[in-house]
Amino acid sequence: MAKKDGSKMRPRLRFPEFRGKAEWKYSPLHLFTAPVTERAKAADESQVLTLSGEYGIVLQSEYFGKKVAGTNSERYLKIARNDFVYNDRTTKQAVYGTIKRLSKHDGGIVSPIYKCFRFDVRESPEFWEFYFDSGVHDLELKGLINEGARTGRFNISINQFLSTSACRPERAEQEKIADCLSSLDELITAQGRKVETLKAHKRGLMQELFPREGETMPRLRFPEFRDGLEWENKPLAVVAENLDNKRVPVTEQARDKGQIPYYGASGIVDYVKDYLFDEDLLCVSEDGANLVARTYPIAFAISGKTWVNNHAHVLRFSEPSTQKFVELYLNSIDLQDFITGMAQPKLNRAMLDSIPIPHPEHAEQAKIASCLSSLDTLIAAEAEKLEALKTHKKGLMQGLFPAVEKES
Repeated sequence: MAKKDGSKMRPRLRFPEFRGKAEWKYSPLHLFTAPVTERAKAADESQVLTLSGEYGIVLQSEYFGKKVAGTNSERYLKIARNDFVYNDRTTKQAVYGTIKRLSKHDGGIVSPIYKCFRFDVRESPEFWEFYFDSGVHDLELKGLINEGARTGRFNISINQFLSTSACRPERAEQEKIADCLSSLDELITAQGRKVETLKAHKRGLMQELFPREGETMPRLRFPEFRDGLEWENKPLAVVAENLDNKRVPVTEQARDKGQIPYYGASGIVDYVKDYLFDEDLLCVSEDGANLVARTYPIAFAISGKTWVNNHAHVLRFSEPSTQKFVELYLNSIDLQDFITGMAQPKLNRAMLDSIPIPHPEHAEQAKIASCLSSLDTLIAAEAEKLEALKTHKKGLMQGLFPAVEKES
């Protein structure tokens, strides 16, 4: 049974000026919110908004690159800045649906499949955005989703949604919490921009440090090598020794769990007891959508005791600098011409062997590898700071919002 409306709760963390104040009150949303009921007009068709779990409420034309709404825009709801939109569609990322505030636009129209509501003037919309993002309200939403599943439907009405209850403090404390978390969001955004700027710098630098297609010299060369020889292209089969014949795939059910990394196409997929390799090697994705999407590096180094299945090629190099140089190069170029298969992209052994690799002298390889490795180290350090900020925010939200528990 849920906590009774009117009961009071206290968060684990509270700002000093509010520690002696009243506890938070648990009340139905409909007592301090109202449904959005205003309908769109034909003139509003250019302002169609859509709800994205990642980006919030955004213009449909920008999110999809085109207008995808139907022609009956008069059915749509007209929302204003600080209105909230709830989509009861469940996903792995949003188990109980998604709730977002319109903060990036002054207004627009949304599909009638969404549930739209606004808080009254006594409430801080910024506070409620963080409240819903914190997951505190998920238990209330779970009850609606479960009820919908039992009756064979998931179309939760706005009245059903606003019948759920939330725990809230007075406006002054709402604003203090919102200001704190907004400041932290600004830090996270700035750190995210820093990471993306470094990644963009690396991409641009790699384009200059490696020859472009059809060329034998890079546009940018370190001073000590500017009068050096032109680079020679060599097939990857000449540059590296292929160890694919030593790979052994093992089904998940047949694996003996242990501490040895078990690698697949995009990295570690499990840990096992035994190993196949015990040295520094380079893996290259053999199949999978990542060959096209390039969400993760398709070439990645492995070291020490490891096991590799048949979804990643295994390469051995005579020089560490050459291995790093090839890893960086493969991750920087478009491999579309070497990939076969439509439904299941594949980089087979023959195609892998034929990839032409620019091959400067070892000293120049080492210089390039060292430069880009240093940049990788910097990117990793800044990315770690970004994750630390996100983790800090998550922990802070868990303390600033009281957990509303169900009674057994």
